[in-house]
Amino acid sequence: MSAAELSRVPTTMARPRTVAASARLLRSELRLIAGRRRNQAGVLVLASVPVLIAFALKFSEPREGRGPDFLSSTTSNGVFVALTALSIELALFLPLAIAAVSGDTVAGEANIGTLRYLLTVPVDRTRLLAVKYLSLVIAACFAVFVVAATGLVVGGALFGLGPTTLLSGTQIGLADALGRLAISCLYLGVGLAALAAIGLFISTLTEQPIGAMIALTVVSTAMWILNSIPQLEWLQPWLLVHYWPAFSDAFRDPIFYDQMRQGLLVALGYGVVFLSLAWARFSQKDITS
Repeated sequence: MSAAELSRVPTTMARPRTVAASARLLRSELRLIAGRRRNQAGVLVLASVPVLIAFALKFSEPREGRGPDFLSSTTSNGVFVALTALSIELALFLPLAIAAVSGDTVAGEANIGTLRYLLTVPVDRTRLLAVKYLSLVIAACFAVFVVAATGLVVGGALFGLGPTTLLSGTQIGLADALGRLAISCLYLGVGLAALAAIGLFISTLTEQPIGAMIALTVVSTAMWILNSIPQLEWLQPWLLVHYWPAFSDAFRDPIFYDQMRQGLLVALGYGVVFLSLAWARFSQKDITS
């Protein structure tokens, strides 16, 4: 074996160990997120909203001209219960869930002292932060899935599932409708992942998880308020939440990708900026507790 080949052996052997260590760290992080009582209660709240919506619509008379375009179609197909639930939870409950999870990623562990322990073992800070953010992305996608899946199951039980009439009037099969619902969920998952990047950065600034949670909730609420003021139309395209309602464009024929594409670009911008800020802060953070 040549000298060059010998020099590559440690690096080659180290890569599988690094991947395995990262996988173990990710599993540990996900178990930690799933085991917190606050997060478990949050999942129950997310799942209860579609149930309340479905039963409220089942036993009430719909009013024309109020709510999103697809609200009047909710009682005609269970798929639209999932869409309505996502629309209602988008402004408060889903961001609140992300705030609860992201507030604990760094601040929570720093508060109870486990973050200092993690950094005493040979774990690179960049890799640790990347694993923590990946766990937030998974949590964001899971939150959207819980809302959509619960709405689909309850809506299907109360209103049935079958051929779906899109917002543009075209009728499609159930499989196509489920595919479009998956597109909507993935789109919202990306938006919430960008919000989680903001939450991760805020979490590196403090050792109080409740404070980080409140701060992200205030940021999210402020963006929704700014997005509703007509005089700030020039600012709104730069707000993370501005393009979130475009998830319903997947239920048009053809699918309107313009707003969704812009929303993805804005989410990518927020993600890059705030992940960079989180890395800069965390890499220099003095862990004393």
